[in-house]
Amino acid sequence: MVVWGVVIGGLLLSLKPLGTYMYKVFTFQPTLFDRPFKPLENVIFRLIHVSRDSEMTALEYGVSFVLMNMLWALMAYTLLRIQGLLPFNPQHFPNLNAPLAFNTSASFTTNTNWQAYSGENTLSYFSQFAVLEFLQFVTPASGGAVGLAFIRGITGRKLGNFFVDLTLLLTRVLLPLALIFGVAFVAAGVPDTLGPYLHLHTLTGQTQIVPRGPIAGWEAIEHLGQNGGGFTNANSANPLENPSALTNVLQSIAMGLVPVAFFYMFGLFAGKRRLAWTLIAVAGTLFLAMLAMIYFPEASGNPVINLLGLSGHGNYVGTELQQGIGGTSIFETASNAFTTGSVSAANDSFLPIPSLALFLGMFLNMVFGGKGVGLLNMLMFVLLTIFLMGLMVGRTPEFLGKKIEAKEISLTAIAFLIHPLLILVGSAIAVATPLGMAGVFNPGPQGLSEILYAFTSGAANNGSALGGLGASLPFYEIAIGVVMILGRYASVVLMLLVAESLWQKKAVPETSGTMHTDTPLFASILLGAIIVLNALTFFPIMALGPLAEHYLLVTHHVFS
Repeated sequence: MVVWGVVIGGLLLSLKPLGTYMYKVFTFQPTLFDRPFKPLENVIFRLIHVSRDSEMTALEYGVSFVLMNMLWALMAYTLLRIQGLLPFNPQHFPNLNAPLAFNTSASFTTNTNWQAYSGENTLSYFSQFAVLEFLQFVTPASGGAVGLAFIRGITGRKLGNFFVDLTLLLTRVLLPLALIFGVAFVAAGVPDTLGPYLHLHTLTGQTQIVPRGPIAGWEAIEHLGQNGGGFTNANSANPLENPSALTNVLQSIAMGLVPVAFFYMFGLFAGKRRLAWTLIAVAGTLFLAMLAMIYFPEASGNPVINLLGLSGHGNYVGTELQQGIGGTSIFETASNAFTTGSVSAANDSFLPIPSLALFLGMFLNMVFGGKGVGLLNMLMFVLLTIFLMGLMVGRTPEFLGKKIEAKEISLTAIAFLIHPLLILVGSAIAVATPLGMAGVFNPGPQGLSEILYAFTSGAANNGSALGGLGASLPFYEIAIGVVMILGRYASVVLMLLVAESLWQKKAVPETSGTMHTDTPLFASILLGAIIVLNALTFFPIMALGPLAEHYLLVTHHVFS
């Protein structure tokens, strides 16, 4: 468990300095990096005809966010459809077909990075680094920009300008961090080359093809941007992407650096650091709960195998043995808590309760979550909790000096409901149609869990897969592509409108009846509200999936 302490300690030590640095960047205060980056930023701003202090309304900001993302998606779709004509294709891979190109462009544009393909057998180097790796920089930055706008609005400031925020997130945050981690990964043994695949002769006289490419740079932004799409099909379970315990720790830390710092930065914007620590404590509690739900059942082993006396040393099926159960558990927890979606094991081999923990991270979508968007979802739950508490005491709820009234709660409630609506309706259509059932390769509750996981991953913009599902079928390529698009943009735009509405309101002074949101009591109530709201929404379907499978497993019932 030492590795847990290293990862969690690294995140705790970094959140305050990185959050403070980001606060200074986005309030245009001087920083150490002004000299190298400011001239480049000024050139960009002149080219796009904006200034650092320009402002947008919520509608303008949301439209800019959506249209820019759609432009990137169109570009990616076009380039993937003509992949065979483009350079840096030493393996001579052909063009992608239309459904796969749509799914992949939608996936990487929405920061989901769901992969219905095997990277080393499908995509050229150009498609990997010039198309998808480009999207792995700009799309998380665009989500972070929306999070920034929401923070400004809810703390009484104007929303800012989408293109300014996007540029600064790239130049001041993602690019410098990606350079640092990319160099660290190369030093730790991750390859980074444009040379062709290696053809090696094995000890048995056979020839083995070893795929390689610009992997270290990909790994850096994959995890820093909560992207999750692997350069290879096995993702971070492949020793080329994650060759050692050191890279496993670095990738786990990279996933959480910026999302956790966003929570602290919010406290600085609000002038309430205790509130930031309160929200960090709530998200951290859920993070530790997920970690426990993954590690302890896996360490205890499969009850059916244990009954036969064949194993008493944990469930190592599908685990990357180099990392062990402890290293795998912290990586998988970080991946689903921060909605990255990268994997270091075969998720389909997890026992039911660890699978439930993976679902939990995506259902909540705010256990720190992705940069900016995770905080936005946490604050959505804060507003709902404050509203529920106001109902109980008969008082108009307030947050950060602004009254939370019908308009804000209506928009917030709709934003909350979009997520389960996409998951449950998408899964229901798949279960009810022959096209959806054609992709199910595992019987029993596990088959239902795989369908549900696919749509949950798409709606949460996570991108990981439970496995065992024919995700390359046109039905799933198109259906999950649509879910990814709606899951990314619908609720975000609604929450921008909430932020603008709160910004336009006059501040009200605190009184003896004002509820304080930076106390352990409120943290407990918020945690309870999060659990109850999600349990009411998702418990019935979980009872048919992982919970049913767990019950059958402990009664020693298996499916062949």
